[in-house]
Amino acid sequence: MTRSTRQRERTREKDETEDQEGVRACPECESDNLVKDSDRGELICEDCGLVVEEEKIDPGPEWRAFNHQERQEKSRVGAPTTQTMHDKGLTTTIDWKDKDAYGRSISSKKRSQMHRLRKWQERIRTKDAGERNLQFALSEIDRMASALGVPRSVREVASVIYRRALKEDLIRGRSIEGVATSALYAACRKEGIPRSLEEISEVSRVERKEIGRTYRYISQELGLEMRPVDPKKYVPRFCSELELSEEVQTKANEIIEKTAEEGLLSGKSPTGYAAAAIYAASLLCNEKKTQREVADVAQVTEVTIRNRYQEQIEAMGIHG
Repeated sequence: MTRSTRQRERTREKDETEDQEGVRACPECESDNLVKDSDRGELICEDCGLVVEEEKIDPGPEWRAFNHQERQEKSRVGAPTTQTMHDKGLTTTIDWKDKDAYGRSISSKKRSQMHRLRKWQERIRTKDAGERNLQFALSEIDRMASALGVPRSVREVASVIYRRALKEDLIRGRSIEGVATSALYAACRKEGIPRSLEEISEVSRVERKEIGRTYRYISQELGLEMRPVDPKKYVPRFCSELELSEEVQTKANEIIEKTAEEGLLSGKSPTGYAAAAIYAASLLCNEKKTQREVADVAQVTEVTIRNRYQEQIEAMGIHG
């Protein structure tokens, strides 16, 4: 094959790939702000108004639904796969309603038969001890995530981290609850919804020290590149629990930004740092909260708040 033939072949493959992936940017203004108009079957550039593609095939369903109930009734597919279940949600479930396909009640003989089938279905969902342990760990992650009030994305990430730890045989010699809790703590940090070790240990069945030790081991072994937690991420939640205004929240973020620039944040606990900034902001905005109240919400000691507060007001040039 000659050089020119190879070049033509590569160009053709590139064009085919672009056709499959679809247009990424507007050919007129090179903007990537493209919007699909499903009614007209067009792809339009929102910046310059150019119709980039027309008569596009709609990959969605052929039916229309106007509420959730209609959508559920017309849908012909099941729930998407999820990492939060040991079998990824691909199992068969025998319904508990004891009714046939027409909604009629089944006979007592059939009911007892379905009860036995349901029981065996639950038993054979896990084929070995490894799967049973995974099922227990994922249910623990789900329980703790619900108690912490974190979104579903965090549960998915935690489940993936736990599965990776299981695959790398990092569970051996450690408790399942400890590794599951550490995976959830890591997922919270990964997704930018940080929870302190104290908050995590409150909903867990293991001690704070074990969670911290297991978390460090897992993050090192799996190469989880964790950035330091930004104290500003704690401010909205703490302010909400203390019933402080938007003004205090803005002032606390300003204090954190200015003092962090001077290197005060290095080596400090982000929760304690955020709590001290909120305490300082509440005083400056005349919405005073006691150190005890702030410490209870942030789950730090009053001494920590006093020390960080003193450092912050000195750095800001405020004389308290």
